[in-house]
Amino acid sequence: MRKHIAVLTMFFALAAVSFASSDEEKWNYSILVSQIDSVQEPYLSGNSVIFTAREDARHVGIALDYENFSQIHSFSKKVMKDEFNNVTSSFYFYVLELPKNVQEFKYRLVIDGLWTMDPLNSNSVFDPDSNLMLSVFDAGREIPEITEEKASGTVRFVYKGESGRHIRLGGSFTNWDSWIYELKEVSPGLYQLDLALPPGTYQYCYYSGIKSFVDKTNPERCYSNEGKEASLLVVK
Repeated sequence: MRKHIAVLTMFFALAAVSFASSDEEKWNYSILVSQIDSVQEPYLSGNSVIFTAREDARHVGIALDYENFSQIHSFSKKVMKDEFNNVTSSFYFYVLELPKNVQEFKYRLVIDGLWTMDPLNSNSVFDPDSNLMLSVFDAGREIPEITEEKASGTVRFVYKGESGRHIRLGGSFTNWDSWIYELKEVSPGLYQLDLALPPGTYQYCYYSGIKSFVDKTNPERCYSNEGKEASLLVVK
C-alpha cells in the first residue's frame, strides 16, 4: 500500500512539474508577444528571435537553414488597438525559440507562396548551393558548453570548475566504476569527455577524489538504486 502511495505521489509531482513548465512557457510567450509593438527588423529577446512582417499579405511564413528549409512556420497576426478599443494597426509576427547550439542561421520568408528574402533584414548572403540570396541572423550570444549528445551515439560530458583538477566520470554505463573515464581539461576550468553510448537512459555522477557530485550543466536529476542523487541522460 505504501509503495502504491509513493508511486502515485511521484506521478502527481511529475505531472505538476510538467503543467508548471507548460504554464511558464505560455506565460513567457505571452510576455514576448505583448512587447511586439511594430514592424521592425528581426531582433533577439532572451533566447528568442522576433520576426515581423507588414500586414499587406494573406500569409507569411519562414523557413530555416538548420531545418534544411523543410518546414514553413506560419506567422501570426497581431492587432493593435487604442484606449477606445479601436483598431490602429496590424502586422504579422513570429517568435522563434533558438536551439541552444545555434548562433547564426540563414532563412527565407514565404509571402503568399513566394519565397523571398526578408525585406526588413539588411543582412544577407549568397548561397552557392541554391544559387539564391538568403537572409542571415546572428544572435551574437555566447553558447554555453553543456553535457549533450553531439552526434548520433556520442555524448560530450562537460564539467566547469577550478583549473588543475582530476574529474572522473562514473555511472550506470560503467557499473558505477569511476576509475575508467577521466575528463580532459581543454581550457582553464573547462573539462570534457566524448563517449560513445548506445541509445538508452543513463544515470551518472562526476567524481573528485572520493567525492561524487551531479553535473551542473545538466538540469535532469534522478536517484540511484543506493538513494544517491545523480544526473540523468537520455541518448536517442
